[in-house]
Amino acid sequence: MDIAITLTAPGGIEQLTVVRQQPQAPEGNEIRVRHHAIGVNFLDIYHRKGLYPLASYPAIIGAEGAGVVEAVGSEVTALSPGDRVAYMGAPVGAYASTRLLPAHRAIRLPNHVASTQAAATLLKGMTAYMLLTRTYAVTSASTILVHAAAGGLGTLLVRWAKHLGATVIGAVSNEEKAALARANGADHLVIGRDADLVGEVMALTGGRGVDVGYDGIGGAMLAKTIQCIRPFGMAASFGQAAGPIPPVSIEALRPNRSLSHPSIMAASTDADFYAQAAVAVINAIGLGILSLPVREFALADAAAAHTELEAGRSSGSLLLIP
Repeated sequence: MDIAITLTAPGGIEQLTVVRQQPQAPEGNEIRVRHHAIGVNFLDIYHRKGLYPLASYPAIIGAEGAGVVEAVGSEVTALSPGDRVAYMGAPVGAYASTRLLPAHRAIRLPNHVASTQAAATLLKGMTAYMLLTRTYAVTSASTILVHAAAGGLGTLLVRWAKHLGATVIGAVSNEEKAALARANGADHLVIGRDADLVGEVMALTGGRGVDVGYDGIGGAMLAKTIQCIRPFGMAASFGQAAGPIPPVSIEALRPNRSLSHPSIMAASTDADFYAQAAVAVINAIGLGILSLPVREFALADAAAAHTELEAGRSSGSLLLIP
């Protein structure tokens, strides 16, 4: 019998419970996907902790997966049982052997893109696409700062930015992660949680600052990231891995800096953007521009995967395998 991981209430990993479930019959424009791989993201931790509350509990979290279409509703014409697909975004509910999904959220996978790589990359890849094209248009003339440059999203940002020809300054916590970021193309690295980020970035840019800084760290880090930005540049805050972000004074944006707070979950509700970004990511995976090392956990071990991600002991992407 299939299983699902239910979140009984917001809180710690003890709130994640393994339950048995029967596959559900899709209706109308729904499909049933049997997962081959499920992506684990910080978004899942935010949902688990209640930082981003869900409508009701118990609930099944998870916003990314890949597998095969097992059944389709009566109104579905573009997909058939046996098709390989991937998806990300709302509605959440990926932590399960099978799930129902609106058909328009499913992105068909070409044969040369593995389900594991699609599940590891789609949400993070679409986030990178949003950050590099919509939030700030990165070009070969850009110098960018990427926090957690050896993490899952950081790796994709580095690789895709280098494909665009940008100069990349990566921030990492230790030498081991520095080696990973270098292998992915980072031009310069700021190493260590206690490093003088602002001083080193300014030294690397001749006192100018970077065009855009991508900050998924949160906590007190955003204030430092803003100080690394050149006049008329931008800081993009899109995560809180280190905790809630203190209020930012408007004076902190002087002289002439911008602050953006992009959300891939919000952006992906736009059907045109969703299709465009997903296809761009799948194509980039196929071309070898985007790839991530993966570490697999059994679906029933979702709590262990959360523990590893929260502790910062992972690089690349974590997957749950049903």
